[in-house]
Amino acid sequence: MDKPLTGENFTATRNACKLCAPLGACLAFRGIEGCLPFLHGSQGCATYIRRYMISHFREPMDIASSSFGEESVVFGGRQNLFDGLTHVIEGYKPEVIGIATTCLAETIGDDVNMYVKEYLSADRKIVDPPHILRVSTPSYAGSHADGYQWAVRAIVDQLAVDGPNEKFIGIFPGMVSPADLRHLRELMEDFEMDFSIVPDYSDPLDGPVWGDYHKIPAGGTPAREIAKLGRASAVIELASTIADKQSAASLLDEKFSTAVFRVGLPIGIRQTDKFCNVLEQITGRPLPAKHEAERGRLVDCYVDGHKYTFGKEVVIYGEEDFVVGMTAFCCEIGLKPVLCASGGKSGKLDECIREVAPELDAETPILEGIDFAEIEIAALNLKPDLLIGNSKGFSLSRKTGIPLIRFGFPIHDRISGPRSLHLGYRGAQRLFDTIVDKLMEMKQESNDIGYTYI
Repeated sequence: MDKPLTGENFTATRNACKLCAPLGACLAFRGIEGCLPFLHGSQGCATYIRRYMISHFREPMDIASSSFGEESVVFGGRQNLFDGLTHVIEGYKPEVIGIATTCLAETIGDDVNMYVKEYLSADRKIVDPPHILRVSTPSYAGSHADGYQWAVRAIVDQLAVDGPNEKFIGIFPGMVSPADLRHLRELMEDFEMDFSIVPDYSDPLDGPVWGDYHKIPAGGTPAREIAKLGRASAVIELASTIADKQSAASLLDEKFSTAVFRVGLPIGIRQTDKFCNVLEQITGRPLPAKHEAERGRLVDCYVDGHKYTFGKEVVIYGEEDFVVGMTAFCCEIGLKPVLCASGGKSGKLDECIREVAPELDAETPILEGIDFAEIEIAALNLKPDLLIGNSKGFSLSRKTGIPLIRFGFPIHDRISGPRSLHLGYRGAQRLFDTIVDKLMEMKQESNDIGYTYI
């Protein structure tokens, strides 16, 4: 393939393969019960993030803002933050407010921690004041996946408290779908564990229809359960490329000497086996029979469909942990990844992919900090059979004629985004069926007589 358009003289980004850090933080905050996300910055940032969240999850997503104007940029946003917090507390009555900073607030140097302390120390006569959580999320320092992880660590840091050890497990699922969160919950329950998923936005962002509008949707992880993480007997973090300084699990280990188990996103049989082995180790129980049966049906399906997937070439893109898990899955079903790409910049993508996908060709490019213009150049040269990633690759698919299979975030041109299951044996079954069905369809469509029996 041609050399990507990178180098010391190339600094522009065109159609980035990532979104902004505060978006990830807002998603994490939405997974806390009674929490309203709050952006310290301009109204436009909140509007942009709401647009992406609503188009993916198809649910209302209120995000408060301190609404910077020109005066705030010059003199700071202290008063804007005070006014915004007062309006939110009076209008929404949240149990928790999650403040994420934007690039503008970070650039002018607003000290949000100090502002919040000042706000809380004043006599405002607030009955049952909410927890006010803060996280620094400048987009020039990371992607939406980074912002999510920064927020989860901040949530745990500001809520978890020490105490006598309890037989209680915390799980940090990473940035996955509501369907994935529900499946993780089912799996943990089937292992008969006392656990908490942090955060859990499955109900707030994929709930039943409402009769009346809810300012803050029901559901999410209660703050009292997050407080228990300081006393947890163990925590499980589903992440591959995360740095210790981003990790909520590492924070708990540092502060409370909590036992930490870290595995990559359980996408496919091998990665799910690793995750289930951790659950077996923690609980001392074998894999529940229904999940063993799902694994067996999945293996049988691999055998049935392997002739369609073997040797087909794919380009995989998205968040780094997603790319790691999806590459491992593609390799185990016979697909051949010819490019693995992410807009993230952990410095660990290549190492993590090689570890979980030993079959991957040593010459396969694994690229961080990449944008869609670079992916397009690679795709035109590599001529893969499929693209696997989120909806932001649609323009590339349309231009090149390479079919796109939509997984990950955001999926805004299909309605299945919040119900897309990726994790566990059940998720692998859905992924495999979707990919094989697409390959069979392509074979039918490319045949001159359009045969009906394959």
